[in-house]
Amino acid sequence: MVASAIFILDSRGKTLISRNFRGDVPVSAVNEFKKLAIDVEDRNAVNPFNRLEDLGYTFAHVKREDIYLVAVTRNNSNAAVLIAFLYKLVEVMTAYFKVVNEESIKDNFVIIYELLDEMMDFGYPQLSEPRVLKEYITQESYVKDYARPPPAATNSVSWRSEGIKHNRNEVFLDVIEKLNILISGTGNVIRSEVQGSMMVKCYLSGMPELKLGLNDKLQFDSSGNRSAHAVELEDIKFHQCVRLNQFEQNRTISFIP
Repeated sequence: MVASAIFILDSRGKTLISRNFRGDVPVSAVNEFKKLAIDVEDRNAVNPFNRLEDLGYTFAHVKREDIYLVAVTRNNSNAAVLIAFLYKLVEVMTAYFKVVNEESIKDNFVIIYELLDEMMDFGYPQLSEPRVLKEYITQESYVKDYARPPPAATNSVSWRSEGIKHNRNEVFLDVIEKLNILISGTGNVIRSEVQGSMMVKCYLSGMPELKLGLNDKLQFDSSGNRSAHAVELEDIKFHQCVRLNQFEQNRTISFIP
């Protein structure tokens, strides 16, 4: 994924924030996006991705209240990652300013430029965890003097700081399930599904690695046949702390919380 530039526009298409990471897209490129997505009769019908073949620009954007966040690229970039980065940028700004709109953007443009410089380098996403960014990009009138970046900034485990200590080591696991059933007029079950989520609240010291085993449709009994008590899992989504390769190999959820 490569983003040539990131723009934040108001509802009229005026540029509030612009950061050109690669220098291969002029600032005037945002005017083309304005024609495609803002100066139109029905803004709700605008696609999140727009391509200008003659100029070689690809625009990906998300709308938040009265502002547009736009990523521009001239490369064959991963479209899903472009959109994910824009949503992550909104998440980070929300963690800093509580509300993300035109007024908050204008009031905090200095911090936003600092965040963009830390979150993206030459068009490639870098740090995106709000808690880690807050360790050295503050909203106060001073900047902390770090001899080096916080460990979480260079550590592969960016979602957890080092040196955490608790007097009592505890882990709480909440399983939340919602049952949806569609029944016909004759009482027959047409469709049924269970939507569930697991939330972990961790009070463990250091860098613990936790493992959680679950049944799913790929687990079989000793005879090689599918177990009658197996649970079929579909559309699974994990937090970034989960080691996906281990889950694919032995269906064990291994993670550092």
